[in-house]
Amino acid sequence: MVTGGAGFVGSWLCERLVADGHEVWAVDSLVTGCRANVAHLVDDPCFHLVVTDVCDPFDVPGDVDTVFHLASPASPVHYLRLPVETLMVGSRGTGNALDLAERKGARFLMASTSEVYGDPLEHPQRESYWGNVNPVGPRSVYDEAKRFSEALTTAYRDARGVDTVIARIFNTYGPRMADRDGRVVPTFVHQALAGEPLTVAGDGSQTRSLCFVEDTVDGLVRLAASGLPGPVNIGNDRELTVLQIAELVRELTGSHSPVELVDLPIDDPRMRRPDITLAEQTLGWRPQTPVREGLSRTVQWMAQERTQQTTA
Repeated sequence: MVTGGAGFVGSWLCERLVADGHEVWAVDSLVTGCRANVAHLVDDPCFHLVVTDVCDPFDVPGDVDTVFHLASPASPVHYLRLPVETLMVGSRGTGNALDLAERKGARFLMASTSEVYGDPLEHPQRESYWGNVNPVGPRSVYDEAKRFSEALTTAYRDARGVDTVIARIFNTYGPRMADRDGRVVPTFVHQALAGEPLTVAGDGSQTRSLCFVEDTVDGLVRLAASGLPGPVNIGNDRELTVLQIAELVRELTGSHSPVELVDLPIDDPRMRRPDITLAEQTLGWRPQTPVREGLSRTVQWMAQERTQQTTA
């Protein structure tokens, strides 16, 4: 079962699991996810889409061996528009998904985020780092929802014996990202394709570590199949400045759009790079897709989507 299965990462995870021969139940409210993300799976007898809110108690028929809990608004545009809903899915939604895993005797994977590290004072970020998070800042609705989810997942493991694992996902990108969701890659690609200025926050020296979605999904699948409790960082340890990402997008799109510096958002992390030693040593995992290749695939997909929208 995959909560958030019609979302960006969730849809790629469902696709991978079906390809691996599993029967998959995708649970999604479609508040930020969309049917188009899983349209290519709906005719497969091994795929089932259940439209419901995980904040309400829910169930799926039959046995479940693994619950992947990915349901949550994840982009700044979405979680700032849905602050209460984001906190509720991190609390009530996570509790309901854990309850289902407990009833079914299933392994439970909590998809957490590098945002639990906040604006980090340790670099790169190891799983042992407790983070530097503003609990009342504008990003707190997402950061604290995930931090609470981690605490609740740990409590179910320790107090109730549920087989759980926590994955901390770093900046993931690829096809099926919404072009206006506020994250750096789709924002830059959309602006470049539209001939608009690429809006770089601050002076562009802040860093991100981009992991292609297929690599992230492979890490999640390996982690779920392991006996690890986590947390485990899943991300790319190659660090790029935001300005470097903008320039690479301009190159790959052939755009002449200028770079425009804008105000840095409140609590925007200055550095973001995972230490993935644990994932490498225990899962044999590290990202395989070069950033240039992943960005090229993303640009191609977004260009096709743009063409379809303008001709529809």
